[in-house]
Amino acid sequence: MARARHAAGQEDDSEIDLTPMLDVVFIMLIFFIVTASFVKEFGLEINRPDSNSPEVNIPTENQNVLIAITAASDIEVDGRRVDVRSVRSIIQRKLAENPKGSVIINANKEAKASVYTAVADAAAQSKEGVGVTLIVD
Repeated sequence: MARARHAAGQEDDSEIDLTPMLDVVFIMLIFFIVTASFVKEFGLEINRPDSNSPEVNIPTENQNVLIAITAASDIEVDGRRVDVRSVRSIIQRKLAENPKGSVIINANKEAKASVYTAVADAAAQSKEGVGVTLIVD
């Protein structure tokens, strides 16, 4: 029984001191922070032309075909009123002049959806793969 008391007494007196272990952990943390290699963010490099280089020819003509649909559901190309049946041929002619162009339809929110659909179909049939963009006012 004396042994049991003696063994129990030793357990109460023995404690583990965690202070040196915490010191080591903090020193390791500081070491890893200081020696860590940080990721460098790279930006977009822009090649600027020299001031002595000749000017680039910028086309003055608009490469896109602009079609406006008014509130009264009238179709206008380049400011002139056209019939819905001639829209396809006009788009084909303008895209033949500017093959990289696309079709932009500026439709009024009061316009009939059937007119927009007819113009969009004419644009899709005029050239395969042409881009059609709708802008609603």
